[in-house]
Amino acid sequence: MKVFNTLTRQKEDLVPLTPGEFKIYACGPTVYNFIHIGNARPLCVFDVLRRYLEYRGNKVTFVQNFTDIDDKIIRRANEEGVSYKEISETYIKEFWTDADGMNIRHATVHPKATENIGEIISIVSALIDKGYAYAVDGDVYFSPKTFPEYGKLSHQPLEELEAGARINVGEKKRDPMDFALWKAAKPGEPYWDSPWGHGRPGWHIECSAMVRRYLGETIDIHCGGQDLIFPHHENEIAQSECCNGVPFARYWMHNGFITVDKVKMSKSLGNFFTVRDVAEKFGYEPIRLLMLSCQYRSPINYSYDAIEQCKASLERLYTCRGNLDFALKNATDDAGADDAAVIARLTGYRDAFVSEMEDDLNTAGALGALFELTREINTAVNDGIRSKALVNAAIQIFDELTGVLGLLYNRAKEDDLDAGIEALVAARTEARKAKNWAEADRIRDELKAKGIVLEDTPQGVKWHRA
Repeated sequence: MKVFNTLTRQKEDLVPLTPGEFKIYACGPTVYNFIHIGNARPLCVFDVLRRYLEYRGNKVTFVQNFTDIDDKIIRRANEEGVSYKEISETYIKEFWTDADGMNIRHATVHPKATENIGEIISIVSALIDKGYAYAVDGDVYFSPKTFPEYGKLSHQPLEELEAGARINVGEKKRDPMDFALWKAAKPGEPYWDSPWGHGRPGWHIECSAMVRRYLGETIDIHCGGQDLIFPHHENEIAQSECCNGVPFARYWMHNGFITVDKVKMSKSLGNFFTVRDVAEKFGYEPIRLLMLSCQYRSPINYSYDAIEQCKASLERLYTCRGNLDFALKNATDDAGADDAAVIARLTGYRDAFVSEMEDDLNTAGALGALFELTREINTAVNDGIRSKALVNAAIQIFDELTGVLGLLYNRAKEDDLDAGIEALVAARTEARKAKNWAEADRIRDELKAKGIVLEDTPQGVKWHRA
């Protein structure tokens, strides 16, 4: 598999440090509000990366953090008159509602910043001892000028980065480029004891601490949105490599931005949407499909039309899977004359899917292969396939590919509903056999009222949702 490495700005063979095992860290949310559709993209993309690596037989240790102490969290807590912990725990719970709704698998570990204060203090102390950081009146700052490779991820020389830097009111750092590792507590703020007095960690240091604690000093893949390249990920590299003396992450993967009707999403423009907003109108699964509809490094445009197209595409997939279930009920043990040829064609779509995913996780191309597979399956079902072996082969390939993309996860929720519909369809069939046309029509009307469309075929009655 090849991936585009932000660090080198080129596609590289993805080779883990330990054969068959990947250690991946993905930056998680700051939990002071509902996640927005921009947050949904890295969640979906890197969930698929993990699924695909596992599909290919690898063991994946996946860590994604929660930033549960931060200026924004403290500000919101003060506005609502509650503790920072009440805010962070509330929005962690809301995060899981949305993440589970989009079928995001839980990470191996979901650490919180406040659970890793000891590790954070250990790294900050080491950076001071080695001369990369300094303490002043309870604050601790890192000096990028002490790290010659600073800027290697964002590919900007220090002089250019320095041009936009400044010292804010109240900061006591020596240089505008210096950034906070530890912040002295202001009156009324939550704090932890440290060698420099009461305070709390800066934003960047928490990820360095959690990577080292849960994954080790050097990891295989670090991922997140493009907006994190600078300063967050740049600062993580500087802190970690200065402290540990070894490379921090071998591959850096960053997803592209999301626009809304081709305009950058912004609260001030009134085009800001939370995942919850969109899900209430369209459901969660269309959001997931939208996030996978473009190659992950390309921008995605969110619009009403785009999400409606995703809903229609999902309906095609659900219908195909339903067609397979129907075909299996009517299949026989007898092998068809062209089974081998059909299975070979279906396997070809799996190969095409894998080829696209191997090329820098090209989910757009992989979806193309999946929909070609869907067309082939529907043609075979319409032609009246009879062989159980062929139907089961189609089911296996279809479920493999949709599973890697994390799609069609609502099938399980529909099973109970489907059982009731199947019972009504069977009752109607019996009524027709008994020539009880009035009862058959009554059941058909009942099903129609539930949004169920019936189709009488030579193989039996097929049904689908309108």
